[in-house]
Amino acid sequence: CLENTDPRTRGRGIQLLSQVLLQCYSLLQEKEVLHLVLFYENRLQDHHLVIPSVLQGLRALSMCEVLSPGLAVSVLKAIFQEVHVQSLLQLDRHTVYSIITNFMGSREEELKGLGADFTFGFIQVMDGEKDPRNLLVAFQIVRDLIAKNYALGPFVEELFEVTSCYFPIDFTPPPSDPHGIQREDLILSLRAVLSSTPQFAEFLLPLLIEKMDSDLQSAKLDSLQTLTACCAIYGQKELQEFLPSLWSSLRREVFQTASEKVEAECLATLHALSACLSRSVLSSDTEDLLDSFLSSILQDCRHHLCEPDMKLVWPSAKLLQAAAGASLRSYHCVTRSVLPLLLEQYTKHPQSSQRRTILEMLLGFLELQQKWGYVEEDESNLLSLQAQVCSVVFSALTDPNVQLQLVGIRALTLLGSLQGFLSPSDLELVVDHLIRLALHEEDSQSSEAAMEAAGSLAPIYPKVFSGCMVPRLEEELQCVSSSEWEEESSRDHCSLRQRCLQALAAVSIHTSIVRETVPVLLQHLRKVQKGNVAGNTQDMVSVCQSLHRVALQCQQDAEGCWYYHQTVVPCLLAMAVQAAMQESAHPLLGKALLEEEVLAAMVPIISAATTHLSPELAAQSVSHMVPLFLDGEVSFLPQNSFPSSFQPFEDGECLEAQRRLVALLMAFVCSLPRNVAIPQQERLLRELLGLSCSCNCPFTATTAAKCFAGLVNKHPAGQQLDEILQLAVNRMEPSLAEGPRRMQALTLLLWVTKALVLRYHPLSSRLTDKLLGLLGDAELGPAAADGFSLLMAESPDVLHKGCHADVRIMFRQRFFTDNVPKLVQGFHGAGPDVKANYLKGLSHVLNHLPKPVLVTELPTLLSLLLEALSCSDCVVQLSTLSCLQPLLLEAPQIMSLHVDTLVTKFLSLTSSPTMAVRIAALRCAHALTSLPTTVLLPYKARVIRALAKPLDDKKRLVRKEAVAARGEW
Repeated sequence: CLENTDPRTRGRGIQLLSQVLLQCYSLLQEKEVLHLVLFYENRLQDHHLVIPSVLQGLRALSMCEVLSPGLAVSVLKAIFQEVHVQSLLQLDRHTVYSIITNFMGSREEELKGLGADFTFGFIQVMDGEKDPRNLLVAFQIVRDLIAKNYALGPFVEELFEVTSCYFPIDFTPPPSDPHGIQREDLILSLRAVLSSTPQFAEFLLPLLIEKMDSDLQSAKLDSLQTLTACCAIYGQKELQEFLPSLWSSLRREVFQTASEKVEAECLATLHALSACLSRSVLSSDTEDLLDSFLSSILQDCRHHLCEPDMKLVWPSAKLLQAAAGASLRSYHCVTRSVLPLLLEQYTKHPQSSQRRTILEMLLGFLELQQKWGYVEEDESNLLSLQAQVCSVVFSALTDPNVQLQLVGIRALTLLGSLQGFLSPSDLELVVDHLIRLALHEEDSQSSEAAMEAAGSLAPIYPKVFSGCMVPRLEEELQCVSSSEWEEESSRDHCSLRQRCLQALAAVSIHTSIVRETVPVLLQHLRKVQKGNVAGNTQDMVSVCQSLHRVALQCQQDAEGCWYYHQTVVPCLLAMAVQAAMQESAHPLLGKALLEEEVLAAMVPIISAATTHLSPELAAQSVSHMVPLFLDGEVSFLPQNSFPSSFQPFEDGECLEAQRRLVALLMAFVCSLPRNVAIPQQERLLRELLGLSCSCNCPFTATTAAKCFAGLVNKHPAGQQLDEILQLAVNRMEPSLAEGPRRMQALTLLLWVTKALVLRYHPLSSRLTDKLLGLLGDAELGPAAADGFSLLMAESPDVLHKGCHADVRIMFRQRFFTDNVPKLVQGFHGAGPDVKANYLKGLSHVLNHLPKPVLVTELPTLLSLLLEALSCSDCVVQLSTLSCLQPLLLEAPQIMSLHVDTLVTKFLSLTSSPTMAVRIAALRCAHALTSLPTTVLLPYKARVIRALAKPLDDKKRLVRKEAVAARGEW
């Protein structure tokens, strides 16, 4: 074939040889490669039909490691001389680029020996390339030419022209493009070429200025981003000639553009230009371009800052801030001129809205100061203006306008973060203002912002806050708690008391401050407990919420965490035990502390104070806690002279109050790390089991069940665990069958099942089957169905990862796989009076399942979900609707098959007597609009008619959803 006179036949012969070489090029010897290269070079002069196969052979040879010196140059010279690359097909042009890339990777020094001829040859190869696949490779070759210092010689402008002709990229990939090349890929690749060398600057900068003035937003953005990239490698020499034009274009865009994107890119480019000019090393006889550039910016922008009501004030401020943020030198240059002006303008303009604008601009410049950290006194413009800046900020804090106050608080926080800026007398004023705003400011926004600011500044100035602010807050709290007041002002006192408590919590960031605030909070809790006033419960809950916030803030500091734990936990326990004993003897005393609401507020405090303890300290603490509940060992509690013994697990009606405190035991033992041994654990588990099954108080029984479940979840596997679980099953089964305590037994079953499901314990399937069986029970069925929500949901106080529970990944998916088929089977076999229980259980499981899993199972379950919408139980309806809404968005193709039923059901439920169901149905009707339009059009008129009725609903939230849904239809 190779010697045949017909070019097609010769081509087939060369094609076969090339395909063989592509398979075995790594096995060739040096002489064989030499022979083949000479053959293929000669064939480049053959008929044009042969050339594609010749290029494939050369691509194989270009990958050979045994290529003799000089052959790579010889091959490329032959290609440059003999082949008109741009007349070839796309694949063949790609082959040429591959040959060049291979040689540049393996024969760099040889190719550099060609000098600028190699660059010129490549320019001829690339000139006129249009295919995006080839352009990505060609752009990479140009980047390598520049990055690896190949000689460009007199061809710099030609190389720039051959690449810049594609700028800006306007490629749009075809809809079903198999190559996956995106416009962004080409943009980034070309940008990397254009911004790779300062040698392109004299050609590139005029092009960028021209494109920045274009009407196309995409061209503006591309030009700005390319210029920003160039600033990283340019110096003053490259930019000098073009700075006036560049500034003019940037200024015009920021002053006139309606596009936030363009504005943001202009500011980024100005920042990059200033940074580039700041970096340049100056010789003694050269002009400082940064100085003159910033002077131009100041000249064009500074006067607009004197017009806080005009539209150019913010664009001017942003331009100045972008330039100032580039370097310390540019910051000093700009702020030396701008800060005194802004301070002067603040005094000149009395209106709050104008002052707010000026202060926000001032704040923008102050924020830039943070970038450079502490600045030496003689360099800093800001330190020379300290008194004026503080005066302006403090005046904003006393202004009646809330928006100005909020900006003032942000500025105050910033000044406090600048090391050495605020004097001791300033700090005293800061504390005065923060206390006044946090406690006495009517607007809650200012109060909350002041507390947040106090929390930010407290760790910077712990001595000031612990020595000055905390005593003032304590004094306010005592004053408002002890004063006698008329009934109409009691609400104001209550609000002030709550604010005092919140402020004490907000500043408790540093351990030294926590040591001051925690005793104040505990003292107030004791005072409230002794008060016996009607509003005591809410007061106690407020103190507990503040204590909880402090606990969370202490968690990351080992010293603070241990101090908090050993101070707060024994104190809370002592107060609770005291109250429980008083309640046993005198039923009206100390009652507020034993309310479910207050005990529930104490649980997260003890839990948060325990979860982050080291194992050694946790073991020390548990050695006191468990004997307290099992043996009444109160010696570690403060003020421990109690009138009687503490026996929460003993029988007797008079001990009911003591039994409620098991909630605090639960908070502690269920938050311990798993590697902390619990003393007398088996005895404790038996006592908890007995209490959960025998107690008449639902709160105590539930708490005991949760505590039992939390311990079982972390208990090491083995005989002891099996025995305690068997004991639990033996206690539960008879109680579930009959008797007065069926509900307590169900609660225990649910929590133990959850504990075992989370850790994949084998007994969990048996207990789940027990629960499934109860769905058919007339009395317990509805509660058992709701229990499926408990099994699948995240529990706030026990059995979650935050309290070190044993939670396996994907337990929900596993539970779904094991139990949903049983739920479906049970539904089909159930009587009409209990079918709703199965639907409710199923909807709870599906509601908590990750949506991608649910979408895959949707076809088999959708008919059941639609049936659940016909159920009369509003809980089932609500749960099903909340399950269907995201599926309409995530699985439109499957849902489209049932659109007729869905439309009918949703419209019917918009008239439900339950408001939550009406809202959920309207949201689903809204979500239907994400289905394909062709599917929806037949229902459009009907839906719009039906949705007119809920527009008149008596509830505002329903009307709001109806407006959104109907508008979308």
